[in-house]
Formats: sequence, structure tokens, C-alpha cells
Amino acid sequence: MVVIVGPTAAGKTDHALALALAPDIQGEVISADSRHIYRRMDIGTNKPTPAERAQVPHHLLDLRQPDQSFSLAEYVQMARQAISDIQARGNTPMLVGGTGQYVRAVLEGWRVPEVPPHEAIRQRWLAYEREHGQAALFNQMIALDPAAAHTIDSRNVRRVVRALEVMEVTGETWSALQRREPLNMDIQMHYVNLPRETLYARADARLTRMIEQGWLDECAALLLYLETQSYDYDAAMKLPALSSLGYRELCAVVRGHKTLDEAIAEVKQATRRFIRMQDTWFRKLSGEAGSRQTSLADGHL
Repeated sequence: MVVIVGPTAAGKTDHALALALAPDIQGEVISADSRHIYRRMDIGTNKPTPAERAQVPHHLLDLRQPDQSFSLAEYVQMARQAISDIQARGNTPMLVGGTGQYVRAVLEGWRVPEVPPHEAIRQRWLAYEREHGQAALFNQMIALDPAAAHTIDSRNVRRVVRALEVMEVTGETWSALQRREPLNMDIQMHYVNLPRETLYARADARLTRMIEQGWLDECAALLLYLETQSYDYDAAMKLPALSSLGYRELCAVVRGHKTLDEAIAEVKQATRRFIRMQDTWFRKLSGEAGSRQTSLADGHL
């Protein structure tokens, strides 16, 4: 299996390494992006286009509506099945994306407990984080399960809250629940990266392009859909899908709560933070897996 990881804007799928390699190895792409699972969110998530999907088969896209839940356990199960199906056709599975936990969970074979969401517990921990901060929230998890500190990014509030929620519901530690059945196959991992300032410039250009492509209209349509599902604006902004980079900021522009220039500045800042976080995560993951360092310059291999 080929695995392609890297920070956002590094060129993982946009006519870069994945699409370039696939024809030569009869590759089929399995998305490892936690935002590509949502329908109605195409432009802002930089989802593969219909033309790209026609060029190379893609899997695990458009699995849920933005107001529907989707667990890590479901993802691992579906990704494992996709790998098996692709191999049965004599083709090469290609795990491609920027969600580090998805990639690690598939490679290491996490047997994630299928615990349904418990909204009351989740909201209590989210309120705790708002009052005391990310560090205090993570310290609560460490106190309950020190080993879990090595598997969850302390800055990923949603993941930390989910771990606390699952531990409270099951009465077991998160690390004990993460049973592993590693993939019994050869893995070729490519870590796609560029100099930090180049990444920032590409991310800025991509943001401009997505707005030109109609991202604001996409956000307006998304809010209208959520209204039909009985979500007012405040409730919609609390959905996990809307935590995707830029959506809350652009939705605020749609509703007149901020200007487009203000939103663009905020999205650029948030994207830079996300790039730094991804780079740290993937350097560690790719180092453990013995990856190839793959550099892209302006989209060319």
C-alpha cells in the first residue's frame, strides 16, 4: 500500500503525487481526510473534483451529511474494507490525506470502541475547556490515562473530548480500548512537504481560488440546508463538520457578522497554525514508518 501524507497545501492530491503515481501502479485512492466525508462541503475542503475522480478511483468521500455523526471506528472499518476490495481487484490501495489520526489508526489497526456519542458528557467537557483552556482539558485526560498522551494531540480539543467521553461511558481507559491489529502488508510512505513559507504562500493562493470558485455560495447553501434540519445559526456553528478550516469564518460573512477581509485574515492565520501542527504530527509518523521525503515545487514532481 502507498501512503501519502503531508501538511495542507503541500500538494497531496491536487494533480500532484497521488494522481501522478496512480496510473503506473493501478492505484485507487482512499481518502484520509476527516472533512472529505461530508457532503455539501466540496470547495472549502478542497475535495477531489469530478474530473480527478474520473481519472483515478476514489473511496470514502461524501459519506455523511454535515449534521450526521461519523466516528473513527467507522472510518477504520470502512478503510480496511476498501483496502481489501482494492487488493482483490489486483490494484494498489493508496491512503492519501491530511488527517493524521485516520492514517495512524489504519496503519496500526486500531480497534476503536464503537461508542455512540453522548452529548451531555461531550458538552460538559467542552464547557470545561472553554472555562479552563486546552492545557487543563488535556491534563484531565492525562490524569485518567497517562498513556493516552502519546496517541492524541493535546491541541485537538475535539479528539481529547471524545477520549474523555468514551472513557466516562465505558469505564475503561482510552489506551486500553485502543486494541491494535497492524496491517500485514508492505507500506510505502511518502511524506510530501515544502518549505514553510512556500506552504503559506500556496495556502493563501488556494484560499483566494476557493473564494473565486464560490466558497461563500457553498456556505450559504450549507446554512440553508441546516436550517431545513432545524439547526439555527448558533447550533450549526457547533457541529463538528463546521469546525473545518474556514467554514465558521465564511459562514459569519454570509450572515453579515464580519467582513470578507476579516474572515480571510482569520482563515490565513488558522491555516498557518494547522500547517505547523500537521508538520509536527507527520514528521513523527513518517519517521516511525521510515517514509520517503517527497518534495514538490509548484505542483511538479
